[in-house]
Amino acid sequence: MTSGSAGALIPEERRGGPVEARPIVDALVASGGGAIRGILLFGSQLNRASPSPHSAWDLVVIVDRYGPFHQALVAAGHHRRPAWLLSAMGHVLPPNITAFDPGGGAPLAKCAIVSARAFRRALAPGSPDHFLKGRMVQKVALLWSRSDDDAAWIEERLAEARADVLNWAGPYIDGSFTAEGFAHHMLRVSYGGEVRPENAGRVDDVFESQRPFLADAYARVLAEAAEGGRVRSLGDGRWALDPAPGWGARLRAGLYFAWSKVRATARWPKHILTFNDWLTYIQRKVERRTGLTVEITPWERRLPLLLLWPKVFRVLAARSSTEASDP
Repeated sequence: MTSGSAGALIPEERRGGPVEARPIVDALVASGGGAIRGILLFGSQLNRASPSPHSAWDLVVIVDRYGPFHQALVAAGHHRRPAWLLSAMGHVLPPNITAFDPGGGAPLAKCAIVSARAFRRALAPGSPDHFLKGRMVQKVALLWSRSDDDAAWIEERLAEARADVLNWAGPYIDGSFTAEGFAHHMLRVSYGGEVRPENAGRVDDVFESQRPFLADAYARVLAEAAEGGRVRSLGDGRWALDPAPGWGARLRAGLYFAWSKVRATARWPKHILTFNDWLTYIQRKVERRTGLTVEITPWERRLPLLLLWPKVFRVLAARSSTEASDP
């Protein structure tokens, strides 16, 4: 792996991400003022799970501290808000979500800006919510790291998040299962535990796009859990939780997801401050994921938090109706 003060890209054999992301990464590193520890790619552009021409590149940008990063970002002309406001928002329900336009015809990136401290907390057992964890337990690619030590630290956090899946997905699984079945179950629990404008078939699409990775990653998670006595092998690639989770484990998982949804909803006003042109992005995503056509009036753009609620409820009702009719 390449390291150094200039932050060279990880070689192709170690990067794991599409080469189309290189202009975005180069522009981010150049604009980050040396504060970036690592850049991770996840989502539809990595997995090729039904991306459209409007699909942004989903990145997690891990920084040392919010202040130096946002000062450099604003100075480079990549955000309209003042750096002090963005830095302050970084400490409130992290991460910050922002759009990053590298220019030069390169595609738009949707960046989750998170400090190393907040990243570690978000992926550890007992995390405050599911926002980052639900994304980082899927397939991700380390596009860039400042050093070998930073890359190793990030990989440790990702492994810790995958091992923790047993705590929040395990309570909802009964009987025996394969590694693939466990991974598919994990995605269903994860997506169900968030406020998402996705239709019922989205989980299946995401699983199929990641099947080889998920099968391998969670076979290793289950094997390591068996060494610790949390699961037992039944042979022929099948596993069972040992002991089977009781009502207490289900209650803890239910409270975790309920509180996570509260925190996710509380982030919405923050996204208005940190995300450039957030309303257009959300509009396109809802239309792409649900098939609904969402028209936003000029007054709704001026007062979105006051006037857009009927359309929010319409989208959620349409999603619920689709899930109820899904066999």
